[in-house]
Amino acid sequence: MHTFSLKQKDIKKKWYLIDANGLVLGRLASKISMILRGKHKAIYSPHLDCGDNVIVVNAKKVKLTGSKDKKKIYYKHTGYPGGIKEKTFNEILNGKNPNFVIRKAVERMMNSNALSKRQLSNLKIFSDEKHTLDAQKPVSYDFSSQNRKNSIS
Repeated sequence: MHTFSLKQKDIKKKWYLIDANGLVLGRLASKISMILRGKHKAIYSPHLDCGDNVIVVNAKKVKLTGSKDKKKIYYKHTGYPGGIKEKTFNEILNGKNPNFVIRKAVERMMNSNALSKRQLSNLKIFSDEKHTLDAQKPVSYDFSSQNRKNSIS
């Protein structure tokens, strides 16, 4: 018997399209991080980038459960004394970069190493319906139908 060892040349990457309209942020980020790392495949290897590419559309229509949309706060520090800045979830979604919310949630669900940074570059997020990646022929991934808790009507 031989032990199977995955090589970089054996990896075939797919493109998935996920519509985030009405989806719960944490559940969505968890699934996206699994796809980016490649843990949904039988040939998963933790030392190689064997994950797929993910396109997320309607990022500004993502939801949080309960009253977290008013209470969740994102912090940023400028590097100067007393330079801590804070924004709520709704301020970011209604601001100029609503993609930040999904990117940060996915980033925090992955390891913090060089491989994860490379895998995170396979995530493309668009704030509305339109995306520019039609040439890659993405496969639509219906995340909301997998569990009734995945979306908020």
